[in-house]
Amino acid sequence: MPQANPEALKSLLGRNLAPLYLIHGEEALLALEAADAIREAARKAGYLEREVLTVEPGFDWSSLVNAMHSVSLFASLKLLEVRIPSGKPGAEGGEALQKLAAHLPPDTVTLVILPKLERVQLQAKWFTALQKAALEIDAKAVTRTDLPGWVVRRLKAQGQSMEGEALAFFVDRVEGNLLAARQEVDKLALLYPQGELKLADVREAVANVARFDVFHLSAAWLQGDAPRVARMLEGLEAEGEAPVLVLWALAEDIRMLLKLRQGIKDGRNAREMARELKLWGERQKLAEPALRRIGPRKLMDALTQCAEVDRQIKGAAQGEPWQGLLRVAMLLAG
Repeated sequence: MPQANPEALKSLLGRNLAPLYLIHGEEALLALEAADAIREAARKAGYLEREVLTVEPGFDWSSLVNAMHSVSLFASLKLLEVRIPSGKPGAEGGEALQKLAAHLPPDTVTLVILPKLERVQLQAKWFTALQKAALEIDAKAVTRTDLPGWVVRRLKAQGQSMEGEALAFFVDRVEGNLLAARQEVDKLALLYPQGELKLADVREAVANVARFDVFHLSAAWLQGDAPRVARMLEGLEAEGEAPVLVLWALAEDIRMLLKLRQGIKDGRNAREMARELKLWGERQKLAEPALRRIGPRKLMDALTQCAEVDRQIKGAAQGEPWQGLLRVAMLLAG
């Protein structure tokens, strides 16, 4: 069956219900909203009984088989939820899920909920079997690039919009924290009437709830976004992140660019290099432009500065590690 993004799901649910839904992905908020939308649509369609199976250590997979064949005394239609928080059903669970996909229970809407999956899980027989039988919802992370559009669509749904400067301010305040972004959008509907919101309105209403991790930092300096890099480092320090982890991420990506440069120089295939260097998604798109922008000399200088920051962290050199990390990141961001 086809794949649907979480935002398109509601319109699909308004037409008819699929017998099987498969939700997985990195963005917990979007996965939660998708599951809630399916539950609500099922309830409205008369699926009044709900059975939830949560797969934890020691889970008895025969309970799934029983749930598939049980007949309710109280309702003719049922919503069956199978939650697998680890994303790893094991051999027995894999077989049970394949049987579920092949023999969907009658008068039942089945919902399978998984976390973000690794490549090996996405290629497993049980997952591909579910994929073929289900309407699949991939709750992909909303990147910094996608976030303004996401905010605009949420505001539009409640009859509001933002001028450009206000939108940029809003995105800076909520980046990396989609749940908080939704809460802040909802709050704007309570505080202000429908129409365009100005920067002054947003400044007054929106809290600073941005959350960053070292992997977002990587994308920021690869893009050459110096103000965002500085803001992220400040946020990571305030949140108590270990400077050694930030240093490791910076140094690994510098080495990655140097290896990429050597591979390109040797005439190697770009796709082959991406697999070898574990470059996926946004980082794969950003790596080559970043390499052209920064150049090998700056990369080597940055690696030398990383070694100095390492000594600062260990107390073997004078200086404040976070200031050293900022200097490295600013050199890379240009």
